[in-house]
Amino acid sequence: MSRRYRLSWLMILLPILAAVAVPLLLKRPSRTPTVVVYCAHDSVFADGILRQFEQQTGIRVDVRYDEEANKSLGLTQMLLAEKNGPRCDVFWNNQTLGTIRLQRAGVLQPLPLEPLQRIPQKFRDPDNMWCGFAARLRVWIVNTERMTCTPENISDALSLSDLSNAAIAVPLYGTTLTQYAEMCREQGLQKLTTWHESLHQRGIREVRGNGAVRDLVAAGVCSFGLTDTDDFFAALDAGKPVEMLPFRLQDESTICIPNTVAMIRNCPHPDTAEKLIHFLLSEATERQLAESPSRQIPLGTTSTSSLPPEVQRLLPWAAAATDPAAAADADSLVLSWLSKTR
Repeated sequence: MSRRYRLSWLMILLPILAAVAVPLLLKRPSRTPTVVVYCAHDSVFADGILRQFEQQTGIRVDVRYDEEANKSLGLTQMLLAEKNGPRCDVFWNNQTLGTIRLQRAGVLQPLPLEPLQRIPQKFRDPDNMWCGFAARLRVWIVNTERMTCTPENISDALSLSDLSNAAIAVPLYGTTLTQYAEMCREQGLQKLTTWHESLHQRGIREVRGNGAVRDLVAAGVCSFGLTDTDDFFAALDAGKPVEMLPFRLQDESTICIPNTVAMIRNCPHPDTAEKLIHFLLSEATERQLAESPSRQIPLGTTSTSSLPPEVQRLLPWAAAATDPAAAADADSLVLSWLSKTR
């Protein structure tokens, strides 16, 4: 066979071989281990944690965040919709009740037992379907140039006929929904409805999220409002004249809202999911979140004396908290009522 003849055949065969080989190579699964995370925690705090996990383990993290106004609820609905074909491995929620909603719908599977052991039973599911870590508190934020931050002053201000100087987030989402569920559990839906209607009849400002409440109070547009500790610290760090007090239920208990981690049933990457769960529930991660600008409260065993002073101040308030799962039965009742009022 002549050299020219062989070259002619190669010219014919090479495009054919390329046409067959390239699609096969593209279809080969990536050798980089991956974990898919749906995350309702603020990306400004969560992303650093997840990228640190990537660096330490070599596991790529594909993360989906949600917007402030629809936070946690939107991701919860997405996970419910994907129940029969899950794409997510780990759900990092910024509260408890939505995670319990997923548990009751059969979306979750048991967590690995080892990392749960350092978290008190109060903050984790008895069947190990979810676990809490790094909590916030529900608080009153007060502009100290407009009023003195005392329980008596807040109580007096709430009794006024004009509440246009106060703000609250839309209660259909996030931690305001958690607060409403806790109030419903304690007082019943009728008393909660009366309280809610009274606030609105007297002109309280209802805004898209806790961050908007913070900004109105920090700017002095409102004298006080309801938000979470992480939003309060954001205003304080910005040099705003703000102070806070815990929101207390009628029995004087506080509302402590943990982040929660859960593993999705039949998730596509269970091995890497377990590694991420170990990482999130570690003392190192809780301490990192405590030392971040959000000053989240560690729930697991840790050296409290070495925590930032602002976090140490929160510890007695967190110790007075109600069981974060206790309002789970009231959650759907409140959500149904609020959905009808929109």
